[in-house]
Formats: sequence, C-alpha cells, structure tokens
Amino acid sequence: MELFFNPFDNLLCILLGISFTVWFTLLLVFIIVPAIFGVSFGIRRLYMKTLLKVFEWATLRIERGAKEKNHHLYKPYSNAIIAKEPTSLEEEIKEIRRSGSNKDLDSATEFELSDIFYFARRGVESIMDDEVTKRFTAEELESWNLLTRSNYNFHYISLRLTVLWGLGLLIRYGFLLPLRVTLAFTGVGLLVFLTSVVGMLPNGRMKNFLSEKVHLMCYRICVRALTAIITYHDSENKPKNGGICVANHTSPIDVIILASDGCYAMVGQIHGGLMGVIQRSMVKACPHVWFERSEVKDRHLVAKRLSDHVEDKSKLPILIFPEGTCINNTSVMMFKKGSFEIGATVYPVAIKYDPRFGDAFWNSSKFGMVNYLLRMMSSWAIVCSVWYLPPMSREEGEDAVQFANRVKAAIARQGGLVDLLWDGGLKRAKVKDTFKEEQQKLYSKMLVGTQEDRSRS
Repeated sequence: MELFFNPFDNLLCILLGISFTVWFTLLLVFIIVPAIFGVSFGIRRLYMKTLLKVFEWATLRIERGAKEKNHHLYKPYSNAIIAKEPTSLEEEIKEIRRSGSNKDLDSATEFELSDIFYFARRGVESIMDDEVTKRFTAEELESWNLLTRSNYNFHYISLRLTVLWGLGLLIRYGFLLPLRVTLAFTGVGLLVFLTSVVGMLPNGRMKNFLSEKVHLMCYRICVRALTAIITYHDSENKPKNGGICVANHTSPIDVIILASDGCYAMVGQIHGGLMGVIQRSMVKACPHVWFERSEVKDRHLVAKRLSDHVEDKSKLPILIFPEGTCINNTSVMMFKKGSFEIGATVYPVAIKYDPRFGDAFWNSSKFGMVNYLLRMMSSWAIVCSVWYLPPMSREEGEDAVQFANRVKAAIARQGGLVDLLWDGGLKRAKVKDTFKEEQQKLYSKMLVGTQEDRSRS
C-alpha cells in the first residue's frame, strides 16, 4: 500500500493545536484563575464603557436620521395612559356623579346609570395599560442596543448602522458565544466534580470551608460565562447563617448573581437529567433543601424543613424568591407568605438589571431554558446592581402577609421597582374570583352606606 503525505494537512493540525492552546491559555490566565481568587483585571468594566459609547453614537445617528425624515422612529410609552394619584372607588364615583346632570348628591338614588362609566373606564384602562400583563414581556428600551430584540421599530435605519449591527453580530456569535459556552461548561463541570469530591469528606469545618470555596469559585466562573458586571452595595448587610435571604426574581441567573458573592443553601424541586446531576452533587457538599414533586404541595412539610434548617446557626442562609415566577425587571409582585411564617430573620436583597446590554428577563411561557441561555450568552453583557438591605424581623401583632408586604415594599423602593399587590401566578392563571368579589363588595358597601345615611337623615 502506498501512503501519500500531504504537508498541508500537517500544517493545518499544527495551526489548530496552536489555536486551541492559545485559546485555553487565555481562558485560564485572564478568566478562570482570576475567578478562582475573586479578582478582576477591569476588562469587563472597560468593555461596558466602550459599549455605552457605541450605543450613544448609534442613538445620535437614529435621532439625526429621524429629524432628516421629519418623523420619530421611537416614542417610548407614547400611547400609555398618564398615571394619576390613586383614589378610592367611592371618591371616583362621586366625582362622576358631580360632573353629571345630577348635582345634588343627597337626592341621588341607590344606583345611578352614570356609575357604569367608572367600571367601563377602568376596564378600558386595564386593556390599554395593563399593569400586570406587561410585567411578563420584555422591558421596552429607550435607546437601541444593536440587538433589535425588545423594540421592533429599529429595522433598517442607515447603511452605517447596519454595518455596525453586522459587525456586532459577528463579535457576539463568532467570539463571545464560543467563549461563554466554554466557560459555562467549565464552571458547571468543575461544580459537579469538585462538590462530589468534597462530599466524600467527613462533616466538619474543613468540609464546610472547602464547600464554600468550591461553590464561590464555580459560580464566579459561570458569572464570567455571561460577561456579568455586578455592583454590590452595602455588603455589611449580607445574609448570615441561620437566616433567610429573599430577593425579587427576574431570571434563573439571579442565583448565580447572588451566589458569586456569598454562599447560600438553595431551595427547589428535584429535577431529572443534567439539572438532577448538578443537584445531587451539590447537596453532597452543602445542605441544600431539595423537595420531591409530591412534597412541594405539602406546605407544612416545606415549612418544617425550612424551619429546621434556619434553627441550625451553622448552616448557610436559605435563598428564596417569594414571587414564585420571573418578573420583567420593572416591578415586584406579591410575595408568597410561606417564607415569612417561619419566624427567622429575613435579609432582603434588591436586584436591578440594566436592559441596555441584554434582556435578563426569562419569559418561560415563550422561551425554553436552552433558548433563553443562548439569548443570554449572545447578548452584549449582563449588567446589574445588587443592594443588601438591613435585616428585618416580624413585628409584634404582624401576620405573615403584612410582613411579606413590608419586605417587598423595601425591596421595590431600593431597586426603583414598582410595588404591585398582584400575584405573579396570573402569568399563567386567570384572575381569582376573590379579586372580582372585592370590587363588588366595595361598590355594594358604598350603596348600602349611602342608603343608611339617607334613612338616618
């Protein structure tokens, strides 16, 4: 048999080998090793500042093009209803009656036809500017971030901007995406392997120390897999052992954002597949609280396991997202009361993402986990701020619902988010009949009260 030797094949193999060596060397020196020791060279901050300058330039080009064409390409919230000071149902109906033909309110009947206009107006307002439904869609941007994801007004603007968008597409998918996928597999792989090894050690201080170091290292690598630029505020209020950390919920990466600055015991349902492998390896090294599917429905069992965990002051603080679903980074919705019935110290945390660099919101009804992570890793970056609020405890005479609302209000105020009383479960369910009955009761009380006042007089 005659063998043919092609020098070009040999040269190609050498070049590929050199490329992979350089690639992994750069990853190791500039990303993985700094992540292990928790240091940063400032490359991500410089990258963020550069992006901001590019976005500003692109926005100026858009405004200039709009003036030349004598129209506006983007009018944020131009059709939104102007917000006004909240008033009670009785006050608004009385105002409608005053503006009607019947000026004498004392001689009014039990029911006036003009009352219908109040409910009709509120219905139209809800349709035009629904404060609940719009929390489950991508946040609208005021400027173009060259992604064309959350604003469809930006398609073709000019040749120069189109070329810039194409260059950005090449950078994001040709360089950033492979880099981030490599880092993600590295971080998750190390997490599974190292937590399994640490789990073999006997319980004690050494195991707890190594477990915390392993978790921090792996989460920091995963943070770099998203090019996450995080600013932590008021670190003196960081959650302590034996407490519960509660935070607003925008994305599954909220866990990585918080866990890269401190260790937590996670709470969640047991999964299968790759997620199940990760959960089983993590629980070997750290006392996370995983529930079977049948156990999650048992509130008393869940509360008992959480209570047992926080009573042990040697265990890590529990991380919980009381909203129970992801909200689009503009508001905080109703907190489930279960986390606030235990009686433990609560450490509130507010998380606010900067949507200019990438939309961190996970619309689980529209995107699967893989698709969502692909969108995250192909965005420019994940930029966010985290505020650690002072610890809060349940006050005397305060029930769990009132305590939850007080914590929620503090988080919304610090993060600049809208504080809503609606249940995040409305993302997939219809409005409960109790909400409808509440409005009916308010109106009936007003009519009954008016009738009683007249009978007395």
